[in-house]
Amino acid sequence: MSTEEKNTSALSEKNGVSQPETTSDAAITKFQRKRKQQPTAHELASGIIAGNVISLSRAITLVESNHPDHGTQANHIIEHCLPHANRSFRIGITGVPGVGKSTFIEAFGKHLTSLGKKVAVLAVDPSSSISKGSILGDKTRMEALVKDKNAFIRPSPSGESLGGVARKTRETIILCEAAGFDTILVETVGVGQSETAVHSMVDFFLLLKLAGAGDQLQGIKRGIIEMADAIVINKADGDNVKRAQMAKTDFQRALHLYPPKRSGWQPKVALCSATEREGIEDIWKMIEAYFETTEVNNYFQQKRTQQNKYWLLQTIEERLKRDFFENPEMSALLDEQLLRIENNQTTPFEAAEKLLSIR
Repeated sequence: MSTEEKNTSALSEKNGVSQPETTSDAAITKFQRKRKQQPTAHELASGIIAGNVISLSRAITLVESNHPDHGTQANHIIEHCLPHANRSFRIGITGVPGVGKSTFIEAFGKHLTSLGKKVAVLAVDPSSSISKGSILGDKTRMEALVKDKNAFIRPSPSGESLGGVARKTRETIILCEAAGFDTILVETVGVGQSETAVHSMVDFFLLLKLAGAGDQLQGIKRGIIEMADAIVINKADGDNVKRAQMAKTDFQRALHLYPPKRSGWQPKVALCSATEREGIEDIWKMIEAYFETTEVNNYFQQKRTQQNKYWLLQTIEERLKRDFFENPEMSALLDEQLLRIENNQTTPFEAAEKLLSIR
């Protein structure tokens, strides 16, 4: 084939795009160094105290991490932030899935920011027991609040926590307070009567309910209702208003069956429509009345002290559990006992006794 035929043939080779000169090793190293450079724990703590939400978000990521190095950094940050914390109202909000927690929190949060409050929302998403993943979609459900400059929304996975909160929610509260947020809203997973954990870390516990959903009897059960400082019946609008008013009466009667709270506060029942923004202002006034009552009789500070004691015990328990499972020798012995259980050579109780007796 002639040279001319080769140039016109579809099978002929064309000159490729010329490649640039290879990037120097020095330039690559410089880029990697710049990319991997992270702020120090001291810089993050200083940023948090200055009200920088980027520093706050990065610090929370360190707090939630299971990496040992991150744990050391997180402890350093918390230590620096503690003197600037404990200056907020902590409000826990719970309710069954579908009750409208996210819609309520957005309406409530917007009302608070309109009053000049700085609001931090710690939204806990349930983690899958199979894939271990979480959707973390609360920001998408709070479109108006997420754009508010005086609001901060942090979704976190619940992980293996059974208390309706993430494993590091307490530490996150400290960081948010140090960043200047004066109202902390903790949205729980809504796991029914296992809300003791969130109750142990907030000042006011609000229970959201629905009317006409077969929910009244479940709500009257001992446990979660005893912890509630207020019951709010959501979606009290349209054709549902009459049912909501009936549910309010039922819950008010139920609350009188319980012994008085040590706080001296009589739990209230209120109606609201988060979508219509109705009843939100009255709920905040009710919460303010609670804080006034508990500050006068000194219960507010007493409860904070009890929370710190509970936090200490939980931290010790968590540390012991981590040290147990991260011990290489114990890991090998655990695998051995698991195999014995699989082969019906021992019982779970006997195996646990043997592992725990090893010092």
